[in-house]
Amino acid sequence: VQLVESGGGLVQPGGSLRLSCVTSGFTLTTSVIKWFRQAPDKERTWLATIATTRHEKYYTDSVRGRFTISRDDAKNTVYLQMNSLKPEDTGVYYCYLNRDTGYWGQGTQVTVSS
Repeated sequence: VQLVESGGGLVQPGGSLRLSCVTSGFTLTTSVIKWFRQAPDKERTWLATIATTRHEKYYTDSVRGRFTISRDDAKNTVYLQMNSLKPEDTGVYYCYLNRDTGYWGQGTQVTVSS
C-alpha cells in the first residue's frame, strides 16, 4: 500500500491549491480515503472524507464550502481542491486510507501567507 501526496506550496490568502494523493497497492474503488491537516505544534485533524458508494463526501465545518474532495478511480488518485485559503489553513496535509490499522502518506506542506 502506498499513498503519495503532492501539490502543496506557498499561496497568498484567498488563493487556491489542488492537492493530489496517488494511491497504489489496493483497490481505490472499494476504499474510504480521508484528508488530514497538521498545523505547526498542533495535532493532526480530519478535514474531509470520500466514501466508496456514490462518492459520498463529508467535511469538517472549518473547510466546508471552501474545500472539495474528489476521486478519479481510473487514475487511482484522490484530490483536495482548496479555495479561499486562509493563513490558518497552513500545515502539512496528509491523505489516509481507512483500512486495517490505517495507512498514511508522507504529507505535503501548504503555507498560506502574504
